[in-house]
Amino acid sequence: MYRIYEIRKGGAAMELPAAFEKRMQDMLGAEYTAFRASYNEPHKRGIRLNTVKCTKEQLERALPFTLVQTPFSPLSFYAPTDTKMAALPLYHAGAFYSQEPSASSAVTLLAPEPGDKVLDLCAAPGGKSTQIAALTGDTGLLWSNEVVRNRAAILSSNLERMGVRNTVVSSVYPEMLAEKLGGYFDKVLVDAPCSGEGMFRRDPVAVQEWSPEHVETCAVRQLAILSSAAQCVREGGILVYSTCTFSTEENEGVVQKFLESHPEFALEKPNVTFGRPAYGVDAVRIFPMDGGEGHFAARFRRVAPCEERFAPFSFKPDRETQAHAEELYTSLFTDVPGRFQRVRDRVILLPNELPDIAGLSVLRAGVEFGEAKKNRIEPAHGIFMASRAENCHSVLHLTSNDPALFAFLRGEEIPAEGLSGYTAVAADGIVTGFGKASNGVLKNRYPKGLRTHL
Repeated sequence: MYRIYEIRKGGAAMELPAAFEKRMQDMLGAEYTAFRASYNEPHKRGIRLNTVKCTKEQLERALPFTLVQTPFSPLSFYAPTDTKMAALPLYHAGAFYSQEPSASSAVTLLAPEPGDKVLDLCAAPGGKSTQIAALTGDTGLLWSNEVVRNRAAILSSNLERMGVRNTVVSSVYPEMLAEKLGGYFDKVLVDAPCSGEGMFRRDPVAVQEWSPEHVETCAVRQLAILSSAAQCVREGGILVYSTCTFSTEENEGVVQKFLESHPEFALEKPNVTFGRPAYGVDAVRIFPMDGGEGHFAARFRRVAPCEERFAPFSFKPDRETQAHAEELYTSLFTDVPGRFQRVRDRVILLPNELPDIAGLSVLRAGVEFGEAKKNRIEPAHGIFMASRAENCHSVLHLTSNDPALFAFLRGEEIPAEGLSGYTAVAADGIVTGFGKASNGVLKNRYPKGLRTHL
């Protein structure tokens, strides 16, 4: 099944399935030589700027390497293959997301705008969701779903790190979302689970799991997920289907079958300059020769009415919680507080836009504001991560190479002369956590589960 391939990865030859090689030869013809040669090179690495928290200028000043624009998104840049992103303080501050360059192409086709209600149906670990939030300016509503519960927890953590407020994270099957949120969203992204052929250069497990039968199984599952997603799109709304694989069964085949069974959708020609045309359908393909590891994306528009099946969020104001939360919020931040809801001992700042979430296995709706104590609330890490330094009343500004910042990320107390009370800690102007300052010392409130060994 496997043939040793003249590819060098860590000094050893990589093995690829012979059936995969034959498929790619048939697909690419004369270009197969270039495709094969690309596997002799290190896989492409990239980062994506998070404009929710950071500007390009701030990121450029703080990074130890030069930003080189990718063709796939104005927010996406190539990064050196040997850079350890988690060793950079701005990674922990949420200033950027480490993302394979061509993975940003699907959201570029989706083209989310401020105020949009967007569903990312297969969202973990969060790369595309956080890209959506950046493009909407964290307005409207981002609903990020991941059916695998532990992956949904990782998704939620990444959204918190990237400072996203107007979001819901759920862990539910797509058909349940279709039943409860029919016709609710302006834009829906299905970055479907796939055979992962576009991950072969960077993930040996994807190679080991590949087989023609696995490709066929993925295609069946993808069509089912896409059909559920279609029910969530309002009339005139956009649905984007993407994969990180090369197989025609999972890409063009799924698109054609979807169009045959869903006449209420029309395929739109991608208005992009990257990649290359797909085979027989108006969609875009990206191969390693095109500057990324591999991606496919197709954009549909709902051209017929749809059945709306959603209810508004039932908000029951808790005047005491709202009063305590508003008092604390205005003591910490300069912007206007929103709606707060208490869930057991947690106080949540709700999204501005929200449908009924009952029965949808929601892990998070909005951002955690704090923990309710007797007659008071203690602020949470999440609300500081979702705030800009210029909106915080008290800020300890540190450069990204300051030893005190590394000490803070390790959970240690650090000097904080002239400051008092709850204080944001900013790395090169980007909030990365908080503590409580007293007598020239900042008592650390950085969560234990996030602490580093830098």
